[in-house]
Amino acid sequence: MKKQLLLFAFSALALTSCKDDNIEAYELEMMSGDWKISKIEIISGKDNKTVLKTELPSECEAKNILHFRTDYYTSLTYYSKVGLECQMAGKTEGTYTYTEESKLMSIKNTNDTERWYRVEVLTSKDMKLAQLFGAYDYNDDDTDDLIYISYKR
Repeated sequence: MKKQLLLFAFSALALTSCKDDNIEAYELEMMSGDWKISKIEIISGKDNKTVLKTELPSECEAKNILHFRTDYYTSLTYYSKVGLECQMAGKTEGTYTYTEESKLMSIKNTNDTERWYRVEVLTSKDMKLAQLFGAYDYNDDDTDDLIYISYKR
C-alpha cells in the first residue's frame, strides 16, 4: 500500500511540474514556410476593436513572400510594377526571435533596425501580427492606434 501511495505521489508531482517544452518548437514549425499578406488593419487604440481602416494588398504586393524557417532565418521577397507586369524588386534577409510565452517576435533584417511584433493568431493557414513599432494616431483622438498585418498561406 505504501509503495502504491508513493508511486501515486511521484506521478502526481511529475505531472504537475512538467512544462511542455515542445510548444515553442511546434509554433515555430507552424510559422515556418511562405506567407502572403492578405490585409492590413488600423484598429483604434482606445478600444482595440474599432476598425479605422482596412488596406488590401495591390496586385504586386499580393505576390510578396514572407518566409520563416525553424532555424530563425527570415526573408521577404518583394515585387513592384514594371510597366504592366509585377516583377521581383528585391529580397531582404535576416533573423527573427520568437517567445512562445509572450508571443513576441522580433525581426532583424541585414542592415536594418530590429522590429517587434506580437503574434495574435497563428494557425497552419493564418498568421496575424500586431506591429509594435511606428504607432501613430490615425483618427486624431490623442491615442496611438494599432496596426495589424494578416497573412495567409
